[in-house]
Amino acid sequence: MEQQSARFAICLNNQNCEDLVLCKIYQVLPDEMAEKNRYLRIIDESGDDYLYPANNFFVIELPHHVTQILLNQVQLTTV
Repeated sequence: MEQQSARFAICLNNQNCEDLVLCKIYQVLPDEMAEKNRYLRIIDESGDDYLYPANNFFVIELPHHVTQILLNQVQLTTV
């Protein structure tokens, strides 16, 4: 995934969501239909992407170099 399209969000509520850690930063994958229905497609602790209520997260904007570091870390953990 290109860093320009990469997005991240902080988990603010993990109630009833076993695969989310409170206050952790997660990668958000593009999913327009989900977002129209107030969900975000998140790569969770299982390493897979699932839909979670958008109000469980706060989407953050990060500087380019920070986004690149996070993307590199995601790639390292999925190898």
